[in-house]
Amino acid sequence: MGHKVHPYGFRLGVIYPWKSNWYAKRDYAEHLHEDIWIRKHIRSRLTRAGISSIDIERKGDQIWVFIRTARPGIVIGRKGVEVDRLRKDIERYTKKRVDVKVEDMNQASSEVRPETDAALLAQGVAEQLVGRVAFRRAMRRAVQTAMRSGALGVRVATAGRLGGTEMGRKEWYREGRVPLHTLRAKVDFGTAEARTTMGAIGVKVWVYHGDEVPYREQETERARARATARARGGGGARPTPRADAPAEPASVEAPPEPALSESVAPPAADAAPVETPVPVEPSAPAETSAPAETSAAAGETPAAGETPAAEPPAAGDTEGGDA
Repeated sequence: MGHKVHPYGFRLGVIYPWKSNWYAKRDYAEHLHEDIWIRKHIRSRLTRAGISSIDIERKGDQIWVFIRTARPGIVIGRKGVEVDRLRKDIERYTKKRVDVKVEDMNQASSEVRPETDAALLAQGVAEQLVGRVAFRRAMRRAVQTAMRSGALGVRVATAGRLGGTEMGRKEWYREGRVPLHTLRAKVDFGTAEARTTMGAIGVKVWVYHGDEVPYREQETERARARATARARGGGGARPTPRADAPAEPASVEAPPEPALSESVAPPAADAAPVETPVPVEPSAPAETSAPAETSAAAGETPAAGETPAAEPPAAGDTEGGDA
């Protein structure tokens, strides 16, 4: 209890990179003090320039200084006079070649907007306290500005002789959520100091921008999702194929089997035979005996119910008997 940890240093190497990128063995202490002096000198010379962060890179005897600011015109100056002055001061102190680069936070490519940057919010509250604005109004205004600009959570704390009281105290406001114990939570932290007539008032601001999943954990989740889909037999959502993967050959569908007609279906083995009724033809009139003669001559049996016609006598036969 009571051991406060810096939100940026707590997540350093997990989701946040280093603000000083260089390597040294014997000259480590010298380089470290040079970086501290560079940051302090730039902030003291450009107090109202809205500087968010200062990154430093080294390679041999070359130093690159990257200044992220919301007011690049003040940092650059007219015709680049202010930048040249800063570069000459740093070169005179470090005895090395220096290159100063200014990054504008108002551009669309910037990750963090000036309205949601913790350092700029703290500086704004400190400037209002110096201008004798009520500390509660200044804190609420900072919280509302950050929340309207897309922040998921904001906390602002001030400590000192607030309102000119005899005894110093601490006041803070919070809106949304600020998970300080979660390593993947992107929590921006900034501090500022207001020099008032009643004494110094410190300002701290925490801004929560959401979670950032580490790259290794993302790969693990993708592999787990692929294994689950494979175990289900492709029942779930099909993974999106990679661009460099060869396309799968199209499957050839087999032709459909012809359907059996109902008329040619064989009857069941245990089914009883069905007797087909024979149609009965009407008897022909007596005058017409040609069909009967034709059928008799052909050797066909007359149908049931029909009377066979009498055969004519032979040529040698007579009615009277034998000749």
